[in-house]
Amino acid sequence: MARKHNFCAGPAALPESVLTQAQSELLEWRDAGASIMELSHRSAEFQSVIELAETRLRRLLAISEDYAVLFLQGGASQQFAAIPQNLGSQSRAADYVVTGQWSKKALAEGGRFVNTSVAASSANDNYSSVPAFDSWVLNPDAAFLHYCPNETIGGLEFPWIPEATAPLVADMSSTLLSRPLDVNRFGVIYAGAQKNIGPAGLALVIVRRELLGGASESCPATLNWAVAESNQSMYNTPPTFAIYLAGLVFEWLENLGGLEAMAAINQRKATMLYTLIDESSFYGNPIEPSCRSLMNVPFTLADDSLDSIFLAEAEEAGLLNLKGHRSVGGMRASIYNAVPESSVHALCDFMQDFEGRHG
Repeated sequence: MARKHNFCAGPAALPESVLTQAQSELLEWRDAGASIMELSHRSAEFQSVIELAETRLRRLLAISEDYAVLFLQGGASQQFAAIPQNLGSQSRAADYVVTGQWSKKALAEGGRFVNTSVAASSANDNYSSVPAFDSWVLNPDAAFLHYCPNETIGGLEFPWIPEATAPLVADMSSTLLSRPLDVNRFGVIYAGAQKNIGPAGLALVIVRRELLGGASESCPATLNWAVAESNQSMYNTPPTFAIYLAGLVFEWLENLGGLEAMAAINQRKATMLYTLIDESSFYGNPIEPSCRSLMNVPFTLADDSLDSIFLAEAEEAGLLNLKGHRSVGGMRASIYNAVPESSVHALCDFMQDFEGRHG
């Protein structure tokens, strides 16, 4: 079996060593006589799995006991509805910053439950930069301020963390665990797992405990963070296999040296790819350099009639999932934690060879 270079934006690559360990434990987990997928989520065996996963995550991000850590079914899009129902109210608007497709979707879903206000938007420059903070219009009594630090589709990333009096809510689906993070600056951090955490179907929510307990009366119990916290993420059956795999990923990150070591690797990968693009007249990147994503690198070809040829040849060379999102076109390489430097080297070699033959 030959594994190829996977640049998928999500579900994304998982560390090969994690997959190998999961494979070895698939039929029987640690003398339990059954697969981890077959064990009760309320068994002592699975309790040890989820507790260790939380412990490892807290160590990686230095999460204090001021925050609850929730392992929930679904993904980040489901949290678009959970956030206003847990934090919002009909008498207070919620501020949203719109810098791409995911923050646009969060705004649209939030508007179904609370009054929303666009505090800032980069629509005027086609979401290629982050609006200067002094241009933001913030409601002094906002229920919360929501933003997406990294827009997976457009490859736009905030180079700074906003300051606000309202609780800061961040969709970190495509950036969480890619580098160290000061969790204490946020009210809520949430993420779909399928980028840097584990397989699809799991969502992480890290929420300041003082924000729990204010959900609207109409909030479903399965979306109520206080209910999840009081039931140790087990109000209903959680995605047990996804939590098990996430725990293995957390262990892999710790063994690698933690998020400082991961950040250094990720910076090398991104620098390698962006340098090739910037030094070429054949490839281009539409994002303001100071706002470029560390995780998602979109790029275009000078002659877009070559796009289909590029993708076909790339796949033949073992470079998978480089087609850009349908809403923006072009190419996109997602270089998440589990994408090794050797894969980025292989992509750069292919891009240089393709330019030499078609430029």
